Amino acid sequence: MEDKRKTMRLREWIIAQIESGMYSGLCWENCEKNTFRIPWKHAAKQDYKQNEDAALFKAWAVYKGKYHEGQDKADPSVWKTRLRCALNKSSDFVEMPERSQLDISEPYKVYKIQTDQDSPGKRVTLGICSPSTTLRALAKCHMECVSPVQAKDRGWEGKTDPACLPQHPAGMDARGASCPWSVLGEPGPAVTRPFVPLSSHEVIHISEFRLRVCLFYQGQMVQDFTTSTPRGCWISHGAVPAEDERVFGLRAAEQLRFPLPEIIRTTGAVCEVMGRLLPHLQRGVRVWVTQDGVFIKRFCQGRVYWGGPLAQHQDRPNKLEREKTCKVLDVYVFLQELRLFLQGAGPKPKFTIDLCFGEEYPESIESKAKKLITAEIEPLFARNMMSSALDLPADMVLQVRDSREHQQRVAEHSGPDLRL
Repeated sequence: MEDKRKTMRLREWIIAQIESGMYSGLCWENCEKNTFRIPWKHAAKQDYKQNEDAALFKAWAVYKGKYHEGQDKADPSVWKTRLRCALNKSSDFVEMPERSQLDISEPYKVYKIQTDQDSPGKRVTLGICSPSTTLRALAKCHMECVSPVQAKDRGWEGKTDPACLPQHPAGMDARGASCPWSVLGEPGPAVTRPFVPLSSHEVIHISEFRLRVCLFYQGQMVQDFTTSTPRGCWISHGAVPAEDERVFGLRAAEQLRFPLPEIIRTTGAVCEVMGRLLPHLQRGVRVWVTQDGVFIKRFCQGRVYWGGPLAQHQDRPNKLEREKTCKVLDVYVFLQELRLFLQGAGPKPKFTIDLCFGEEYPESIESKAKKLITAEIEPLFARNMMSSALDLPADMVLQVRDSREHQQRVAEHSGPDLRL
């Protein structure tokens, strides 16, 4: 019996732990028992209790022989990382971030157990260059690397109007030649490889197209919406004539409408001003994600201003021109900044886009919370990758920063057949 227990795959092990009822918060999400919750409290929380909150992660480390009670130093963050990596690498599990709750007092993630029908075929994914497979999870979350021919076959081409795209910052190739991801073929044994920039014949594909869009009236949140289609969402006021939907191609996008001003506690004068502004936002703006980044297009008569990673000004207004596509986040720039951040060579990358309706933004003298109507947009692929990066144990971050030593170590242990 002991030998059989030690040869359980992760799938069998996880199911056994759920059925045991030994771990608080680890439970089935549905009656079919193919989706489960796993507790995910961060060690930095004030109410964090290692014996309870790290128990499952510790059990996996013990089971795999990576931790021996009384001999090894207890490190809950490393235990947690090991199990997260195992889940992300396994083809038996798919994370369901739209059902996870990470901002509550007892946070948890939700995973689905794949069936044979669910399992994907051969694909090419991205692996981040690191001496640990931990960082693979950052890339595996939502990205693939494919050739332009594959992209055309899958229908990804033609979603972006190149003429409307802003130039990349100095030093960045428009095709992302500075991108810190190397190509790893699957299936087959996982191989950690040295950093190799993507060639100009390859493009990054994002498989996580969802956006979180929050609407605010004078700093008070009035809508919290997550898109569910690659066509993004259309933020507007009231009903738009069907003819406009046909002409502007908005029908396929999900609709997010501004609520009435009376939803918030404010003065009658403010409600009156907002009431006069909202009709000018009837056609609104559309926001969506492609494999290149995040884009916004303004259709409404009312002026719309924005701030974000690609904004030209940080202390002066950036206006969205009407019926012109504007790129507000670049995938390649984000990945480059994330790599530099992990190496300790740059600040934490920004990926949130702010919209301000009817008032100039940004301004150095007035905060966003004082604006009448604003929106905050987060691409989930970027937020999830950033969250995973921040969750890395300190020793693994140091490994990433020592990239030169890592490349030498990989070169010493890799045969000719592993070179790209």
